[in-house]
Amino acid sequence: MPTLIETEFQGVITWLGHVAANDGLRAKPVSTMDLGFEGDAGARHAGVNRESCVRVKNLYPQGTEIRNVRQLSILSEEELALIAADMGMEKVDPAHLGVSIVVRGIPDFTFVPPASRLQGPDGVTVVTDTENRPCIFPAKEIEKDHAGFGPKFKPAAKNRRGITAWVERPGKLTVGQPLRLFIPDQRAWAP
Repeated sequence: MPTLIETEFQGVITWLGHVAANDGLRAKPVSTMDLGFEGDAGARHAGVNRESCVRVKNLYPQGTEIRNVRQLSILSEEELALIAADMGMEKVDPAHLGVSIVVRGIPDFTFVPPASRLQGPDGVTVVTDTENRPCIFPAKEIEKDHAGFGPKFKPAAKNRRGITAWVERPGKLTVGQPLRLFIPDQRAWAP
């Protein structure tokens, strides 16, 4: 029996973005993305390894070299619409959030189980890590273009900020392409 089971849910890529290294958080929209084992080459979060940050400060001193499970940031189009509605905006541009991939069609996306797989038609596969908690950096990007709306981002994005992921099998992503969702075949943790 496989340890990953295919779900009935399939997402469709509706947006791709490249966040250049050393160029802030804002993503540049792209129509295709070639993923290697390091993620999106030349991107801010590319690399097989990375320096630890405040998100894992209870485990390591900041700057410790660790495995990079934050190569990609993936958001749900549906959750992005809910964020915008709660902010009182018509829409939130994923470029402001430093997003790599926006998908449509997978409900409760931010809480897809860690270690799930999203797989494209050519076999490209990314492994989900954990929720990408809202922070102040996207709020600053939103505020630059929409004065007064930046501070509304963090509370509106709670439980809707999407997930981080890393590349398990390299390949190409394209806007409009489907992604099949596989989840771990295990019961929920119940200590």
